[in-house]
Amino acid sequence: MNKTRAIFFLFTAILIGCSNAPLNLEIAKQRVVKYYDSGKYDSDLDEIVKQAENKFGSIKPGDSTVVVFDIDETIFSSYEFEKQIGFGYVESMWYNYIMESKDPLIKQTKSLYDFLLSKGFKIIFLTGRNADQYDATYKNLIYDGFTKFDTLIVRQPAEYDFTALKFKSIKRVELTNKGYNIAGTIGDQYSDLEGPDHGVQVKIPNYIYLIK
Repeated sequence: MNKTRAIFFLFTAILIGCSNAPLNLEIAKQRVVKYYDSGKYDSDLDEIVKQAENKFGSIKPGDSTVVVFDIDETIFSSYEFEKQIGFGYVESMWYNYIMESKDPLIKQTKSLYDFLLSKGFKIIFLTGRNADQYDATYKNLIYDGFTKFDTLIVRQPAEYDFTALKFKSIKRVELTNKGYNIAGTIGDQYSDLEGPDHGVQVKIPNYIYLIK
């Protein structure tokens, strides 16, 4: 999966004689860890999922009504892995991590997934992971209890160079053309949510990296 990764700085540094200086990287990392480890991430997620359930609860799904979920930092959390490697990005390490199929679930979005199924929505997983990671991703979904979904969509080789926004927009249009009614999209990146045919947009917090 092509990733443009950066620590998402939570605050703006104000330094004497250097007002436009970025926040020190080490301080930014510490603040990211504090956000996740203090319980703030979980409490924010609890509120987001509660709001999402209220929105989806007002929709009466038909036979082809679907909610589209992203996977990384939406269904699965790589936070502990990211923290261990200092929030950097080494493509081979990330690839091997995915191929282990041991990504832990995010309990709040698992709860939302279960809620949507109980209401009659179909589920589709749409991820920027590449085709050679399909089997490992599918295995991880099943292992973490995501056993009921219509399809898992990954990038094919011709799509590897697409931006996330372009790739996901194209795939949602294709789903609509196949007859699906997309009631909502759930993801940790704005590129998961923007573009055509998105329905209700549910943004999951991610202060570790950005994908455009």
